[in-house]
Amino acid sequence: MSLRVIVVGAGLIGPRHAQSVISNPSTELVALIDPAPSAATVAAQLQTTHFPSIASMLEAIPKPDAAIVCTPNHTHVPVTQELLASGIHVLVEKPVSESIESGHALLAFAKRPEHAHLKLLVGHHRRFNPYVLKTKQILDSGALGTPIAINGLWTLFKPDSYFAAPGDWRRARASGGVIPINLVHDIDLLHHLFGPIERIHAEKTRPQRPRPPHEAEEGAALTLRFASGVVGSFLVCDATPSPHNFETGTGENPLIPPTPGGAGADFYRIFGSQASLSVPDMTRWSYDGRAEKSWNQPLVAEKFEVEVGAKPFDLQLAHFVDVIRGKAEPSCSGEDGLRALIVCQAARKALETGETVDLDADLFGTD
Repeated sequence: MSLRVIVVGAGLIGPRHAQSVISNPSTELVALIDPAPSAATVAAQLQTTHFPSIASMLEAIPKPDAAIVCTPNHTHVPVTQELLASGIHVLVEKPVSESIESGHALLAFAKRPEHAHLKLLVGHHRRFNPYVLKTKQILDSGALGTPIAINGLWTLFKPDSYFAAPGDWRRARASGGVIPINLVHDIDLLHHLFGPIERIHAEKTRPQRPRPPHEAEEGAALTLRFASGVVGSFLVCDATPSPHNFETGTGENPLIPPTPGGAGADFYRIFGSQASLSVPDMTRWSYDGRAEKSWNQPLVAEKFEVEVGAKPFDLQLAHFVDVIRGKAEPSCSGEDGLRALIVCQAARKALETGETVDLDADLFGTD
């Protein structure tokens, strides 16, 4: 039997999830939920039924098995709680919540006895990207030796239209900003690859947009320390033309053109005791086969091939189905999603105070 799935939110991401539901033989798209008048047109294009609210949907059709929440960040918690209270499994887009306090409240709500049978996953879909899968495989194989450091980039230019109504929430500090909207993806991947971050420092980039109406941060230069001993630096900025970002480098997002010529510009550089790796060109640099491991020797370049098959959103949905059916454990749980948010909130605190933030004591504290 196919799982009956609804998508809540008809903005940028909702239709992409809906297409995955439509193309998966184990799922059936039964409704698109969004109060915006334009959502009816989107639903018609997807050949599904439109409802302005979850309540109106539940009154009109049989209860669905699962839902994918793609609403603005500040609505993730109340929408997810409403779905769980109705007995529906949930995959909620990142970030899991807009604050650590509300994130804790959601996890506590999901763990109530009456909801214990329901699954809650967070949509950090890049864990399923083929370049990430290959990078994780290379690290786990020991091909780089002991990981020492990571250098990362997410630099891109967002136009004024991105911040126009109804997306004007993206320019407000409480609900928008490049850290909770974009950096949270990379923080989750860094956790996935290197384990939890325990210390962070941040410096603001020079603002380029008028203030007001823009209140949220545009970028930051970060220094990171992981509990594993790995150290790192990361530059995030959404106000500069650049190919050095996950979307342009991998071609994952159909709304963002890939790097011209198909050779993805690097956004991660990983340094180990035996070799280094750049992503997404997947080149490993080492002294393998040389007389000695020394800067006096020429480096050896080894290129890893990446099989770009199923789309990450499709793989994530297939995983969601397996988790619901008891065939897999969540790749990104509610706790994982909250952990990424905690680091993003720490980055904001470091930006505002100029202090280095230690996450050892308050990893699961409130903001």
